[in-house]
Amino acid sequence: MEQFLKVGVITSVHGIRGEVKVFPTTDDPRRFKKCKEVWIDPDQGKSVLEIEHVKFFKQFAIIKFKGFENPDEIMPYKGKELYVTRENAVPLGEDEYYIADLIGIQVFDEDDTLLGSLADVIETGANDVYSVRSEEGWEILLPAIRECILDVDVESRRMRVHIMDGLLD
Repeated sequence: MEQFLKVGVITSVHGIRGEVKVFPTTDDPRRFKKCKEVWIDPDQGKSVLEIEHVKFFKQFAIIKFKGFENPDEIMPYKGKELYVTRENAVPLGEDEYYIADLIGIQVFDEDDTLLGSLADVIETGANDVYSVRSEEGWEILLPAIRECILDVDVESRRMRVHIMDGLLD
């Protein structure tokens, strides 16, 4: 499982006090209010940024990091992805999973036939949709609903699904 979970992307600087606009990649942008620090490029052992304050504007979080007082200082971080450690992530409810844990999981039907691996999670208004890609290159889109997703075992990297009528037409 991933140690770091992506929570946003710095899209631009904001104002003259070293703030940045962050596009949240989490389903709860208010999580930044509770967050004390974020990581940039965690796989390269790069920076930990301490959050000084957060406010919101439209779909963006406006974040001020400690130690950055003007736009020139924070500009090199534009376009960077922000991560939190798994320990600092928002706790999950029953039948909820971090997308990072689902990507690449092997997907099987009720007869234990391998369909492919989960390539993407498409977030829609009603429910998420799982994009499953086979080794042959075809794609199945599965609604993330109880009638279709029968079992998810993140530890063994395995998902069992029911192919509803019409999904393969």
